[in-house]
Amino acid sequence: MLAIIVTNLLARSARTVFTALGIAVGVATIVALLAFTQGLKNTAAGFVHLGGSELGIFQANVAEPTASLLPTSIVARIAGNRDVLRATPLLLSVEAIKQAPAAVVFGAEPAGFFAHNLVIVAGARAKTGAGEALVGDRLAAELHLHPGSTLTIEGHTLAIAGVYRSGILFEDFGAVLPLALAQQLSGRSGEATDVIVQLAAGVRASKAARDIEGAFPGTQAITDPQQALRAGANSTLISKAILVIVVIALIVGAISVANTMAMSIVERQGELGLLSTVGWSSVRVASLIFGEGVAVSVLGAAFGLLLGVIGGGLLVGALGVSAYVTPSVTAWGLGRGLLVGVAIGVLGGIYPAWRVTRMTPLRALSGT
Repeated sequence: MLAIIVTNLLARSARTVFTALGIAVGVATIVALLAFTQGLKNTAAGFVHLGGSELGIFQANVAEPTASLLPTSIVARIAGNRDVLRATPLLLSVEAIKQAPAAVVFGAEPAGFFAHNLVIVAGARAKTGAGEALVGDRLAAELHLHPGSTLTIEGHTLAIAGVYRSGILFEDFGAVLPLALAQQLSGRSGEATDVIVQLAAGVRASKAARDIEGAFPGTQAITDPQQALRAGANSTLISKAILVIVVIALIVGAISVANTMAMSIVERQGELGLLSTVGWSSVRVASLIFGEGVAVSVLGAAFGLLLGVIGGGLLVGALGVSAYVTPSVTAWGLGRGLLVGVAIGVLGGIYPAWRVTRMTPLRALSGT
């Protein structure tokens, strides 16, 4: 049976290739978006655990966590919570560096654990009040920066005191300023984006989050990447887009396969009738047609998986978010793409296979 399926598909190679390509595009889109979404999750994990923190406290009901604004006056009160070991504020600024608009500028207390946990790989830590900045090693490589060079942030030229590495993608493609200087440059005196927290020994993050949100109305405590993703509108739109694309791929792909196989039946009525006269049951003939539809879909899905792996990187580059997100292709992401491809073949092969069972050998041989 398999040999016959392969022979029939090769005999109509042009039709097979175009049908498979249509399926491949749908599967590739799904895989690329899933890789991008997984990359967002990895970024969210870094965002939640900046500086080795266990939770981040943000303004509630904002479109994106980075749009949060909190008064720094609450930091001392948060630090005094019995669940909290340390708390330090951060002020995040985007598009503050004209040479690298994707870079994030972090305003941090020099004595806080965020700044303390940065590994200085060149130069020294910035001195408070000296108008100096630290840059991540990825940003330094991108802009050819080194200790002693200068960088323009928010229209002000600052000296580079040192180069750091944190191991978090978007943090290493950024710069760190003393909090007071960052507030001055951005015009946000007395404000922070969030307060990151290290918890006391034995305290569960979920319990601490509930206690802090209860003690500070109007805040949300984020403890895991899924919460960070749900807090952002973009990730929700991406998730819904994937679902819509899956549905469209199934519908369009199934119609394409059904149309291809239906045309094949019309062209091969004599052949199918001959198979029936030599002893093939209607179920076996239908299985042949159904198998051809599934085989085309599997071929398209296999090519789509390859295109999707490549397309994930292209998507990140096209969106200009390579500083924040690295596409991550997982086995489950590939598996879902393959499942969609197989489902297209199954759905598209049902009608042609049923149609074959309705044909009598005599009618098939006569071509009517």
